[in-house]
Amino acid sequence: MDTKRILSYLKQLMANNNRDWFWEHKAEYDAVRADFEAGIEMAINRIASFDPSIAHLTVKDCTYRFNRDTRFSPDKSPYKNHFGGYIAAHGKKALHGGYYLHLEPGHCMVACGNYWLPTNILTSCRNEMMGNTAEWLKCVENKEFKKYYGSPVASSFSTPTDVSSWDQPQGFGLEKLKKCPVGFPKDWPYVEYLRMKDYCCWHQVPDDFYEGEKWLDEIERMFKAAKPMMDFMNSVIDDYE
Repeated sequence: MDTKRILSYLKQLMANNNRDWFWEHKAEYDAVRADFEAGIEMAINRIASFDPSIAHLTVKDCTYRFNRDTRFSPDKSPYKNHFGGYIAAHGKKALHGGYYLHLEPGHCMVACGNYWLPTNILTSCRNEMMGNTAEWLKCVENKEFKKYYGSPVASSFSTPTDVSSWDQPQGFGLEKLKKCPVGFPKDWPYVEYLRMKDYCCWHQVPDDFYEGEKWLDEIERMFKAAKPMMDFMNSVIDDYE
């Protein structure tokens, strides 16, 4: 991908986020959007090499409208300031976890996992964790996972999630409870995992990360490190879909 061109366009849009400017520069939007979507297609093909469950996806299945939904937001800017692609086997709106790529000036990242889980599913995930503790720890306490995503102790939040919650360089769990959830033992040695309200991990990358094609090798390593954790949770979540 030509990330310099993509991010340059996004920077200009951030300074001129209105419909007149957007339509005056529609040709540039079309060009950078096409370049980004070509990158998503490459990502789908690469991820499918180690996760065949996503091989059926198209670029349209994984990308979003550029217009913002401003109905309930005090910010009425009509357009997003980023491009994102969510490569998830069951679709963008499913609870089943997937792989996420994000391009935004000064805030590019890679992410993987599950988020916005209902309470009943979280309870089942926590029970599975406690019932198969050794398997869970193998997924999240290994060297590769921690290298890219760290641990929930240092990276989770107790406030509602928005894009600012991703500001740490890396992390595991966007939101967590202040206390151990009701019905679970407070003295469990790994109680921090029980307090998590999602199982999403992320790693920020430099603005030039997605330049060219070498980034495909790096996202393969990063996603392979996170996939066992996501598979563990998906095995529980899929019972509800």
